[in-house]
Amino acid sequence: MGFNGLAQQQPSEYQIKAAFLFNFAKFVEWPPQAFPETNSPIVIGVLGKNVFGNDLETTIRDKTVNNRRFKFVKFENFASATEATNCHILFVSSSEKDNLAKIVGSLQKASVLTVSDTDGFIKAGGMINFTLEGAKIRFEISDEAAKKAGLQVSSKLLSLSVHSH
Repeated sequence: MGFNGLAQQQPSEYQIKAAFLFNFAKFVEWPPQAFPETNSPIVIGVLGKNVFGNDLETTIRDKTVNNRRFKFVKFENFASATEATNCHILFVSSSEKDNLAKIVGSLQKASVLTVSDTDGFIKAGGMINFTLEGAKIRFEISDEAAKKAGLQVSSKLLSLSVHSH
């Protein structure tokens, strides 16, 4: 905390995770066919309960990565997971923990970066899972799952990840 730490509110857990999701877009390469047009937006979706409130939309508003703007989409439940194949980054809320394998399975043919903060997400075939290390938010990455979906995760991002035991 700096000297102005008192006036500044600490970012909440989901503000930090929202910032991570935005940054993941900079370190992941999607196959060309994932974007219908050169200026198609990067679609970030949340499946299940929107744990971010407005934090994610606020974080990506007016931002661009590789000249692409962002678009936020919300999917109520697993039934809409098939529509989620149009996302580039999909955050699977822990409200969907009973359906993780099904959700990941339904996205297998799509180039969707799947992210969650639910135990067992990587085992279920997910790509990035947030974990808490004390008060710090870390993330595990399954490079194998990402590669299967045709996604290329930058070595820089891989080097920041923690390895699940």
